[in-house]
Amino acid sequence: MPPPRWRRWLIPVGVALSLLVLFGPGLMGPNKQELTYSQFLQRVNADRVTEVTIDSDGQLDGTLKNGGSFTSAVPTGVGDPRILPVLRAHVPSVKAVPATSGLLAALLGLLPTLLFLGFFVYLGIMARRQVAGMGGMLGGLSGPKTEVVERPTTRFADVAGYDGVKQEVAEIVDFLRSPERYAAAGAIGPRGVLLAGPPGTGKTLLARAVAGEAEVPFFAVTGSQFIEIFVGVGAKRVRDLFADARRRAPAIIFVDEIDAIGQQRGSGGLTNDEREQTLNQLLAELDGFDPKTGVVVMAATNRPEILDRALLRPGRFDRSVEVPLPNRRERALILVVHTGNKQLDADVDLDVVARGTPGFSGADLANLVNEAAIQAVRDSRTVINAADFERARDRVILGHPGSVNALLPDEKYKVAVHESGHALVAAYSDAADPVSKVTILPAGMALGATHQLPLDDRHLYTEGYLRDTLAVRLGGRAAELVFFNEGSSGAANDLSTATDLASRMVREFGLSPEIGPVGYSPVASTSLGVVGARPYAEETQRVIDREVSRLLREAERQATAVLEEHRDAIDRLVERLLESETIEGEEVYAITGRPMPQADDRATPRQAAASSVAADPGS
Repeated sequence: MPPPRWRRWLIPVGVALSLLVLFGPGLMGPNKQELTYSQFLQRVNADRVTEVTIDSDGQLDGTLKNGGSFTSAVPTGVGDPRILPVLRAHVPSVKAVPATSGLLAALLGLLPTLLFLGFFVYLGIMARRQVAGMGGMLGGLSGPKTEVVERPTTRFADVAGYDGVKQEVAEIVDFLRSPERYAAAGAIGPRGVLLAGPPGTGKTLLARAVAGEAEVPFFAVTGSQFIEIFVGVGAKRVRDLFADARRRAPAIIFVDEIDAIGQQRGSGGLTNDEREQTLNQLLAELDGFDPKTGVVVMAATNRPEILDRALLRPGRFDRSVEVPLPNRRERALILVVHTGNKQLDADVDLDVVARGTPGFSGADLANLVNEAAIQAVRDSRTVINAADFERARDRVILGHPGSVNALLPDEKYKVAVHESGHALVAAYSDAADPVSKVTILPAGMALGATHQLPLDDRHLYTEGYLRDTLAVRLGGRAAELVFFNEGSSGAANDLSTATDLASRMVREFGLSPEIGPVGYSPVASTSLGVVGARPYAEETQRVIDREVSRLLREAERQATAVLEEHRDAIDRLVERLLESETIEGEEVYAITGRPMPQADDRATPRQAAASSVAADPGS
């Protein structure tokens, strides 16, 4: 908390007063002339004095006609009969004032000294406070800022979806509520639970829900709060945190981003004494748990692969619970939660929104709903409609929409041809995801976009699906070659993503007859960068490059053949895009004359896998 404003002026005001007391009389004017009593009487008799002030001690102060001031003293006091008649006769103004008491005069004399002493005392106090504050910042002996919630109000019902994850952590709630049941059976409750998953999937919310269901105190800290520049501070903070939790047991300690202190020790040949001592103390605290105390440690991380193996052994973090990205049904439930306090139009179908957001986390969905509400506010509405969700989704995925006039007419036509190629190759493919929307409006770095929405979340990708996906990604370049007999830089991102997918098909998925059923994992990497060499020889690398090039050329030929066969459909789609700039997937399928795929029209995973194997030239 910053000091009050008046304290900022205390030092300069004190210095100014001291200077004024010390040097004020000299600064106010010239020094007074000191006259002897005889000289004073001479000037009075000569009518050269205009004003005299006499105090009870016989001290005289006055003013001469020439403007000068003087001071003198009466030897026998104001009762001298010789002075009073003379003053009445020759001085126009005579005053008498009581003299300053001895104590007050002494205090006035000591005022400058007292002000200076007070000034230095104040400086000493401020210096001690600054040193104490600096010591608190550097030493950190008071411990990390811990969020302690006595009884969290969050419950499992507040966590939409994730039924499997809830079942995994439900035993923690049962153990905290009735540990005697476990003790009677000779079982030891879980000491530590690691929640691992992508960012924004609700790991912290789930930990709060566990504490809320068990109705126990909830200690929440982050891993980075234990790390300081001084060795040993983090270890002390860990001890203090666990001691506090034991005093208030049963309780839950939640460490978010535990990878900040739990990374593998000595990774990359570098060491960090403070982090390693903090980790060692954490390991010791986990080992020292008494099962009867009822303290459970929960931790969250986005990178479980970099954690020290000693942290994950049984007896410390007994369980590792995966918190994945939500599936379609769970996304719909999450959207219901985030739209509970908002007004939705009748045309809003949250199931459709959920289908259009594959790969979105719970935090992404919350951001999507907020962006949709902002879109409604821009249009001076309080009710959110389906178009708001569409624009919000485009904004989240593609970025801020650019100016409609950013493209030249010739460039706009080429973008329409490019996006038409993507859309038509997808529409005429049997395994590709259906087209939901095509636009030639610039957004972010993209000059246009073709949106495809899967009918459901995929967990298995067949070779047929992957080959059709390659053809769709190269459909824009193929359309440029068909229409203009030359490519452009607009296909740069398409080529990059297609090459990455083809490389994984060859190296990881075993979909190359030349390489065979061999899978090479991606090159290992750590926070220090890429480590290790390729796990295969130079000759294998040449074969991989050749197979990747083959897959891409076959995909380009497939896309080119589709577009040449349906050249009239491209012309109609390009014309509609130039007119409307954005068209829905239904219109794309209407132009092709094919029905828009529905969930019931798709082959089952077993049928799709069988057809892909039959089409594999290497089978």
